[in-house]
Amino acid sequence: MFETITIACDDRGVATLTLSRVDKHNAMSATMIAELTRAAEQLGADPGVRAVILTGAGKTFCAGGDLGWMQDQMAADPETRFIEARKLALALQALNTLPKPVIGALQGNAFGGGVGLASVCDVTLGADHLKMGLTETRLGLIPATIGPYVVARMGEARARRVFMSGRLFDAAEAVELGLLARAVPADDLMAAAEAEVLPYLSCAPGAVAAAKRLTRTLGPRIDDEVIDHTIRALVECWEGEEAKEGIAAFFAKGKPGWMAG
Repeated sequence: MFETITIACDDRGVATLTLSRVDKHNAMSATMIAELTRAAEQLGADPGVRAVILTGAGKTFCAGGDLGWMQDQMAADPETRFIEARKLALALQALNTLPKPVIGALQGNAFGGGVGLASVCDVTLGADHLKMGLTETRLGLIPATIGPYVVARMGEARARRVFMSGRLFDAAEAVELGLLARAVPADDLMAAAEAEVLPYLSCAPGAVAAAKRLTRTLGPRIDDEVIDHTIRALVECWEGEEAKEGIAAFFAKGKPGWMAG
């Protein structure tokens, strides 16, 4: 059983994995991170599962990191921060390497870690009203553990347009950036996801898994060395004065010193 996600599988083998912390805008807590890892492992190992649709309940696909999780990191020592960041990195890697096609269906906004989740899907669709943003730098942090997947999805040149600025962008720009394959009316989202899934049901599952593995080897390298590098970069930011000021200001509903206006 899961507390923060749900999984439903139909008789064709199409599993729908839903983020289900509606009251928290599906922000990723320590529990959700662990459950996403476990879900990816279970779905990957189940021969009855042919494809996975990743979506969210409520108005927001994923608001990023849970506020309680962030507070815990501020109070933790560097070693604990490294361990916790690695759990998130491994959850993303488990989804990224899941040997089944993963179709993202973003029914609402995606910020921070939510952009990371969108980037590990093989095809990501979004409701045309949604907003996205890599908002970590507003807090004095960096989009570190999600970085390899975001840059792999967008390419360096397009990533540099939004990776550091913290600005929000709409679904149309997300398509232009490569984060979304298509933006569709919210009422058509799941039908669009179904249309993406359908061709896989006529393909050999083993060949699909092998083709996905091959694609990853031909793309940017994302291995333990890269993952550990991003974690160290994040921990270094957590130790800095900007993160302390930015996160404190966020919880106090104030402004850090560097914020204009």
